[in-house]
Amino acid sequence: MFALVVLIIISLFIAIIFLVLFIRSVKKDQFKDTYTPAVRILFDDFEDKK
Repeated sequence: MFALVVLIIISLFIAIIFLVLFIRSVKKDQFKDTYTPAVRILFDDFEDKK
């Protein structure tokens, strides 16, 4: 029973850490650009190496 309580506490702690990191990344506008990833495959970024 003690192991179950410890695992629940650890999982809640990890979930809170991920929630804080997600909120921080949303506030820094990392998920603002939704157009570029869809057309990134169409861009020709590499050069021919000869």
